[in-house]
Amino acid sequence: MARGKLRIYLGAAPGVGKTYAMLSEAHRRIERGTDCVVAFVEHHHRPRTEVMLHGLEQVPRRELEYRGTVFTEMDVDAVLARRPQVALVDELPHTNIPGSRNAKRWQDVEELLAAGIDVISTVNIQHLESLGDVVESITGVRQQETVPDEVVRRADQIELVDMSPQALRRRMAHGNIYKPDKVDAALSNYFRPGNLTALRELALLWVADRVDEYLNEYRREHRVSTIWGSRERIVVGLTGGPEGRTLIRRASRLAEKGAGGEVLAVYISRSDGLTSASPKELAVQRTLVEDLGGTFHHVVGDDIPVALLDFARGVNATQIVLGVSRRRSWQYAFGPGVGATVARDSGPDLDVHLITHDEVGKGRGLPVARGARLGRPRVIWGWVVGVLGPVPLTWLLTGAAPDVGLANDMLLYLTLTVAAALLGGLFPALASAVVGSLLLNWYFTPPVHTWTIADPKNIVAIAVFFGVAASVASVVDQAARRTHQAARLRAESEILSFLAGHVLRGETTLEALLERVRETFGMESVALLERTGETAPWTCAGSVGPEPARIPEDADVDVPVGDHMALSLRGRVLPAADRRVLAAFAAQAAVVLDRQRLQREADRAGELAEGNRIRTALLAAVSHDLRTPLAGIKAAVTSLRSDDVEWSERDQADLLEAIEEGADRLDHLVGNLLDMSRLQTGTVTPIIRESDLDEVVPMALGGVPEDSVELDIPETLPMVYVDRGLLERAVANVVENAVKYSPPGEPVLVSASALADRVEVRVVDRGPGVPDEAKDRIFEPFQRYGDAPRGVGVGLGLAVARGFAEAVGGTLLAEDTPGGGLTMVLAVPTAPERERPGGLVVSGG
Repeated sequence: MARGKLRIYLGAAPGVGKTYAMLSEAHRRIERGTDCVVAFVEHHHRPRTEVMLHGLEQVPRRELEYRGTVFTEMDVDAVLARRPQVALVDELPHTNIPGSRNAKRWQDVEELLAAGIDVISTVNIQHLESLGDVVESITGVRQQETVPDEVVRRADQIELVDMSPQALRRRMAHGNIYKPDKVDAALSNYFRPGNLTALRELALLWVADRVDEYLNEYRREHRVSTIWGSRERIVVGLTGGPEGRTLIRRASRLAEKGAGGEVLAVYISRSDGLTSASPKELAVQRTLVEDLGGTFHHVVGDDIPVALLDFARGVNATQIVLGVSRRRSWQYAFGPGVGATVARDSGPDLDVHLITHDEVGKGRGLPVARGARLGRPRVIWGWVVGVLGPVPLTWLLTGAAPDVGLANDMLLYLTLTVAAALLGGLFPALASAVVGSLLLNWYFTPPVHTWTIADPKNIVAIAVFFGVAASVASVVDQAARRTHQAARLRAESEILSFLAGHVLRGETTLEALLERVRETFGMESVALLERTGETAPWTCAGSVGPEPARIPEDADVDVPVGDHMALSLRGRVLPAADRRVLAAFAAQAAVVLDRQRLQREADRAGELAEGNRIRTALLAAVSHDLRTPLAGIKAAVTSLRSDDVEWSERDQADLLEAIEEGADRLDHLVGNLLDMSRLQTGTVTPIIRESDLDEVVPMALGGVPEDSVELDIPETLPMVYVDRGLLERAVANVVENAVKYSPPGEPVLVSASALADRVEVRVVDRGPGVPDEAKDRIFEPFQRYGDAPRGVGVGLGLAVARGFAEAVGGTLLAEDTPGGGLTMVLAVPTAPERERPGGLVVSGG
């Protein structure tokens, strides 16, 4: 049975119209005669979405009882029994009620697809598992309901449902998404223009990456080697010279002319050495290209034009930017240069830009071939010249110039031997010397055509010839080897100098360094492994690439770092000469890992130092505030104990009330001090469990007059997932602060509402308010805004409240109250869906 196809409508936020688009597609398919049913669609009481359900067959839902309440979920068995061609399943990340067939709705969808049923579903970008941290940093809300990225990536079709932030906020204001009582809270929190713009960008980029994956997959499956210019990708070839900055800026301007343009700067070093590459200049150019939004790549290749073209075709580039050669005119005798070769071999699918710059014609040292190891073509030519070359020379000397003389004959054969040494090294030259000696003996030493030599002087001459030929070949080969070693050592030193600079400046993370190792040596994966002892198991401190080695024995290359650490590479076996550089890389990786750990230790030490500073400031700041209530209590007690004055019952009651008020103030002050100390030292350990907000908030109002607060806590709110004690203290401090600054006769409004995966408690006062530049400062310890007298506290209430809110996974922010005053917004997470089935889910279409 063929697997069904999955189509997903992806949106940036609730309300952009995913469900509406899905239902519209269902109506279109039904008009074409497709058997299409609604397996599960949640319209969230949105009139336009509800109207779209008319005329569509809906499979009855399954009813489940949970904690005394009946809920409905998609009936997978009923859909499988109905066996439609297409099933509509809304809200793919939804968590099913306990007792359901599967824990997650996307698992229900997998069953439908396996049964050959096509499925159309909806997902919001914030529910993708890999983007959870990013979305939380943008919106301040941690999404409890997520779907694995791979589930969405496997979809046969992904369609982006897009809407501008302004249009979405207008829809929200018109009541097309949430009920009117939730609109204000939504617009001022989750649906802020900045939040919506960032989420929209995330959705666009994620879909663009998925399109790239589709394209690359298609090209691989159909073995398309030509470049498809679906997106401008510009490769900049760098040499390490100063002209690289000009090339990068030029490529960046080219990329800006096309939508979605991308710049990839690549530096190609030879496996046997770098030529004219400045590590300092490469570091500057790397920073420049990254600042301009591009990426920097360092690859190894013996043939630079071929390596550059392979890299460009591998990333599906459309353009290559190179600088005009810096070589002088006479150096063109050694070849056309990289730019001309790349332009000649690029083909019709790659545009090559040769950019002029100030370094043109200033020279770049000796030709590359002089400083590199003898390649295979040269070795072959050395054997041809050394072994086959003497044959035509013998024919020429015996036929055209028979009377040249034995001495000149030897010099001509020696010339071929030297040429063979220059081209192919020692062994072709030695072979040439042997062949030349034999031919001289056979054709030119009397008696000719025999292997005997009549004149002893000729024996000496041939022996000298062979010795000189072997000596010349040895010297030439030794020079080539020394040149190669020098070039390789220079390459190693410049690579390590470049990396060491980044490591010492703290600019390289462990993952970035391992990625540099993988790129430099062309490996598939690199991992840094460590263990605590000889018999302890290996653990991975960091890795890059697919399927990294988990133990050193599984790696193709293993470089030990000390007794309990190893750098393990997979991909190919490296020659012994490369292991020296690799060992330096491994040592650098260990240094980076140690530095990161030391940095974490330093951060912890900094936190402890900050805690000590806070405690010192605390003792200095509260000396007066602690004495004030103590002085009042002592004065009242002294008066009551005095035998000189006979106090009336009313006076005694007033003195006892003063003692009680002083004790309460003292208790509150000491409590805040202890709480602040716990927060600063990180000793607050929340006990997170389900709680009802309408039970917690009233308990927090015991310290304020009854007529000073107006409560609006709906009983229909979902359960919150917090530490009840910490939340109560946070609410109490915020309410007390609001009552303190509210005008007489103006009660403080404490209301709550559910939004997305959180519940917001809004404490609204009509006091003097706080300007925008001071809204964050009022949450710092020992900060009291305005002319508050010292008797009202030491400025710890809001700092403690924010600390407790963050400890339970919530936030505390200050906003202006319309008409004047300050509104404190305390947002806390709701319980996970499986624990709070009645909660509001922000995944509607």
